[in-house]
Amino acid sequence: MTSTNDIRRSFLDYFGAAGHRIVPSAPLVPQNDPTLMFVNAGMVPFKNVFTGLETRPYVTATSSQKCVRAGGKHNDLDNVGYTARHHTFFEMLGNFSFGDYFKDQAITYAWNLLTKEWGLDKDRLTVTVYHTDDEAFDLWKKIAGLPDARIIRIPTKDNFWAMGDNGPCGPCSEIFYDHGDHIPGGPPGSPDEDGDRFVEIWNNVFMQYEQEANEIVGELPKKSIDTGMGLERIAAVMQGVHDNYDTDTFKALIAASGELTRTATDGAMKVSHRVIADHLRSAGFLVADGVLPANEGRGYVLRRIMRRAMRHAHLIGAAEPLMHRLVPSLVAEMGAAYPELVRAQPLIEETLKLEETRFRQTLANGLRLLDEATAGMGAGDTLPGQVAFKLYDTFGFPYDLTEDALRAQGQTVDRAGFDAAMAEQKAAARAAWKGSGEKASDELWFDLAEEFGATEFTGYAGHEGEGQVLAIVKDGARVDSAGVGDEVVILTNQTPFYGESGGQMGDVGRIASDAGFAADVADTAKPLGRLHAHKATVTAGALKVGEAVKLIVDRANRGKLRANHSATHLLHAALRHRLGGHVTQKGSMVSADRLRFDYSHPKALSVEDISVIEAEVNRHIRENDAVTTRLMTPDAAIEAGAMALFGEKYGDEVRVLSMGLGEDAPWSVELCGGTHVNALGDIGVFKIVSESAVSSGVRRIEALTGEAARLWLIGRDERLREVAAQLKASPEDVPARVATLVEERRRLERELAEAKKQLALGGGGGSAQDTAGPEQIAGVAFMGQVLHGLDPKGLRGVVDEAKAKLGSGVAVMVAVNEGRASVAVGVTDDLKGRASAVDLVKAAVAALGGQGGGGRPDMAQGGGPEGDKAEAAVDAVRAALAEVAAAA
Repeated sequence: MTSTNDIRRSFLDYFGAAGHRIVPSAPLVPQNDPTLMFVNAGMVPFKNVFTGLETRPYVTATSSQKCVRAGGKHNDLDNVGYTARHHTFFEMLGNFSFGDYFKDQAITYAWNLLTKEWGLDKDRLTVTVYHTDDEAFDLWKKIAGLPDARIIRIPTKDNFWAMGDNGPCGPCSEIFYDHGDHIPGGPPGSPDEDGDRFVEIWNNVFMQYEQEANEIVGELPKKSIDTGMGLERIAAVMQGVHDNYDTDTFKALIAASGELTRTATDGAMKVSHRVIADHLRSAGFLVADGVLPANEGRGYVLRRIMRRAMRHAHLIGAAEPLMHRLVPSLVAEMGAAYPELVRAQPLIEETLKLEETRFRQTLANGLRLLDEATAGMGAGDTLPGQVAFKLYDTFGFPYDLTEDALRAQGQTVDRAGFDAAMAEQKAAARAAWKGSGEKASDELWFDLAEEFGATEFTGYAGHEGEGQVLAIVKDGARVDSAGVGDEVVILTNQTPFYGESGGQMGDVGRIASDAGFAADVADTAKPLGRLHAHKATVTAGALKVGEAVKLIVDRANRGKLRANHSATHLLHAALRHRLGGHVTQKGSMVSADRLRFDYSHPKALSVEDISVIEAEVNRHIRENDAVTTRLMTPDAAIEAGAMALFGEKYGDEVRVLSMGLGEDAPWSVELCGGTHVNALGDIGVFKIVSESAVSSGVRRIEALTGEAARLWLIGRDERLREVAAQLKASPEDVPARVATLVEERRRLERELAEAKKQLALGGGGGSAQDTAGPEQIAGVAFMGQVLHGLDPKGLRGVVDEAKAKLGSGVAVMVAVNEGRASVAVGVTDDLKGRASAVDLVKAAVAALGGQGGGGRPDMAQGGGPEGDKAEAAVDAVRAALAEVAAAA
């Protein structure tokens, strides 16, 4: 028996020996066709080569391409397990010619491989051609020697292939294998063609025409070949079985399912084991290619596949989660051909276990309620759509599982009623939203989210992608097109652009199309938390709704965002490690040029704190540990030690980021949906540039990473060198030289202050200094002086010395600095009963344009903004003293 792995290798080797480039399978998520949910045919990765948009360094190729058909128009999900050849995941073997060989060589390759290399019985092979393709008909007669009866002309589109309404197209020639007359069915084109006797094993597409608006307009300048052979089908033929599920790969997976559940793999449980085996392959490969369970888009299709398999695991009596325990068998069967399975095995196992653990409770509740709802139903009855919707909406039981569960009982579901209930719920949600006080401008985005669902973010895996334009918004309204100079918001079905959320700024970059359209994206917002809205200015060409575009994120900008975002996680962990577990994030801002992190802490960081925290973050950066991502429920993640980010809203699943090497666990584990570095060394360097207070109990750190941090350090070094040059010292000697200068300045300031005191005490009052002695006011000695440049802190000392010199009397001193004035009044103890310093200083303050002033009866101080009124302030004290003394 030839194994499936042998057949795959033999096919690739055959065409490789014939000069074809052996091309590895592309990921299941299309890289060049935004209209596709998943790669569903072998030619999809070569689409742009066939249309001339892409040139590769080879003109012939061969591949074994991973394919999934479980969503959109190519949806085989409901048939899987019940038929011999329906699968959600399959492999398509293909050989391709991009303007090199054409029909004669393609037919020769196919016929020789099947009959000479693999030894299939020629008499069991029948071919079809498009009814007008006489060339292919004659070539089959000449090359294969087939009689006319086994070259069947087919007049339908089944034998004419087109890439779309526009582009390459051409006739097909299919090869069928006859499994024998013991199986019902007739040859292609006959009334019994839907039977299982004749099975299509190979399809040759002869791309020779160009069509526009679904009409052929001429021949292609370079005729090409696209072929496809289902590996599972040819494996069944070569292994002598009729059913794909009886081939070696499926038999091994089914046997593992039976062994782990200790159940028979045939009889009543046959379908369930087949579903489990098929869906295990789909789930494993999708997770390996970066798709994770979600409630929208590709993630939702994956969830449906997983949950359908998990329901069948429940049907066969699996007491514990089963799917993750089957992953080693999948890797053993297919890991050699697809090493991505080996690399992703831990993630596949963890994702399946998490999903099945959660789904088991949903399943138990849903099946119990479904049993109650169908208790009175018989075969052929229909479950009301409202009941199916209640199961879905209230209890999380998917519609397709309700449909699948009833199918075994010969019952159906009222889909129209289900859809009507769904529409009614959406209308209620809209009414509730309008009553919530949300601003009216958001209604546009609510409409778009309701119409198209959430934007699928593809940016975790890369910086570029393709998308289909769903809407263009200009000046707050939807428009059909945009031209040069227009400032618009572009909404696509999928995008690698991260929308601003969780403190991380939105991506910038470019959007372009093959038709010459180009736009600069200045920001990406995330309206309603579900849509990625590209704020762009059109720089070339025009754009219409429905067109396919290329979305290119600015790599350099994204790299800075990723570095700064990952650094906030390390900073958070370092703060908690240094300061204590009370530290929690209170907000953050991650931009390309810097990061800001707010955290709870009652006091400022010391210089030593900052140094230790900064060193700890940089140590983890140097260790260059890989950043790992896991998908978990919020509760499970937090229970496992993950820190939830401030202000973030979490759904049913969260991305859990782990980074850094701790003693027993990762240094940092947080819930975060942002983009991050692959390894911590990508951050480069981390530098704290400021630490300050935000509010009571909340502090803020601002920091830089990478090139920004390097430039900041260089700038600081340059300023140090400038200072060193001014001081005529080396940079290393600057601290000591500055300390000497500071001490020298303090000495000079002390000497200056002393000189000003002496000057003040050596003169008379007011503006006319009386060198004969202090002025007498109503028998009270008075000394008043205006001092320019004296530090207000020295006023009290000057006044005290003046009082000592007077022995008995009143002294007032006014210091003027930068336009403002400070005043102090002193009264000797023997006069406190006659004149209060507080009353006298208030008179001076009023003259200076100020208010108040206070102190004790023997000493009071105040000030005002009008320094030019200093002399008037002295006069005001003189007048007030005269009035008080006269009254006494």
